[in-house]
Amino acid sequence: MIHGSLAPVESVSWQSLLAGSITDPRELLRRLELDPALLGPAQAASADFALRVPEPYLSRMQRGNPADPLLRQVLPVGEELLEHPDFVLDPLGEQQTNARPGIIHKYHGRLLLVVSGGCAVNCRYCFRRHFPYEDNNLSTDEWRQALDYIREDDSIAEVIYSGGDPLAASDRRLAWLTREIADIAHVRRLRVHTRLPVVIPQRVTAELIDALCGTRLPVSMVLHCNHANELDGQLGSAIHTLRQAGVMLLNQAVLLRGVNDSIEAQVALSEALGDHGVLPYYLHVLDHVKGAQHFHVDDETARRLSGEMLARLPGFLVPRLVREVAGATSKTPLPPALISQ
Repeated sequence: MIHGSLAPVESVSWQSLLAGSITDPRELLRRLELDPALLGPAQAASADFALRVPEPYLSRMQRGNPADPLLRQVLPVGEELLEHPDFVLDPLGEQQTNARPGIIHKYHGRLLLVVSGGCAVNCRYCFRRHFPYEDNNLSTDEWRQALDYIREDDSIAEVIYSGGDPLAASDRRLAWLTREIADIAHVRRLRVHTRLPVVIPQRVTAELIDALCGTRLPVSMVLHCNHANELDGQLGSAIHTLRQAGVMLLNQAVLLRGVNDSIEAQVALSEALGDHGVLPYYLHVLDHVKGAQHFHVDDETARRLSGEMLARLPGFLVPRLVREVAGATSKTPLPPALISQ
């Protein structure tokens, strides 16, 4: 339960909510009744990586609490501007796997389509905060070339919509793209990686369901929830709509210092996801992207938390603790620490 949170957002279109996102640190601090001393660092950090917070996400934050776990994920802070030799612009080497505009092909059997470079929220730990989206903003002809790339590689069994956030694209674009992919015989599955329903639940509409689920392809959606406070009633309704449409729902989270690096936070998140029929999939240790070093949690703590979750939860509610390593053929699991009785 969130005490003292802002009033819930009325039901309006997702496009209006997206367009009305808060982008001024001064406005964010004013709305949440926070110390004006936070403004200088927030303005400096947002000049490097812009602030973006939509109204439905803001409504779940607690007024007057600078340590609110949702606020910490989006508030620009001065630590982002510090240099650290281990935190770099492209920690996963994705620019080397950006096979052609719109395509990131890292793993055998599946590839990412950068459907949209836009996001509904700018998470301060984002591993793609320095990604060259301007080079992956495709024309219709370039989209056809990307689809030809998939057609010509019959090892590709799964296409993953990514971004940015793929659901920032219009339903018309998503419907066209999904139909085109479904016409490629060797593609067996469609997966959507998105945070947009979490921060703007109104994005889940009948039109979106038709765009994604109107073909032969089974659809899975990997949401990105990091904290139980993100799972409010509006998101619960959106999740119910997706499940009713036959979408398989998973969640991936990032382990973040000061947000969810406690056993209480991790158990609460997994239980809340389970209550809504969403399976915890991955718990990522932080990718070492420049500007996010203040979120770092060491491996020993991460493995201990994973072990404690195994001791507290049924196995199907324990996400797999992983690291993504540039050039590896898959995610790299981190074994949980053994917890004695």
